[in-house]
Amino acid sequence: MIKKIKKTEKEWQKILMPEQYRVMRQRETESPFSCAWGKHENGIYYCAACDLPLFYADAKFESGTGWPSYFEPIDKNNIEEREDQSFGMRRTEVVCARCDSHLGHIFNDGPPPAGKRYCINSVAVVFKLNQ
Repeated sequence: MIKKIKKTEKEWQKILMPEQYRVMRQRETESPFSCAWGKHENGIYYCAACDLPLFYADAKFESGTGWPSYFEPIDKNNIEEREDQSFGMRRTEVVCARCDSHLGHIFNDGPPPAGKRYCINSVAVVFKLNQ
């Protein structure tokens, strides 16, 4: 079990850039194809709010959706899945297990063998090269 990080919304606003706060704390979605980077080097994507490792770079794939997509997390304990019925849709939200920040959604149209697509907002993750 991952120890939770608890902060006030004012504390999150000081830590996160405005777009990150809007997406990660207010559970909004960045515009498709707004991601300026497409890192495929050997590295790890971390939660932009609390630095928890979320996805290996080699789990990233081109989904054509306009958002970074991964077929599996580093560790299923590092994310939480929650039912999301916003906007009249039924989806599964993905949040960071440590800080409860909104990352994106998971869909069942990814590549084999799991068939999962973790559709993640690019502002919600930070890429770091493996050393």
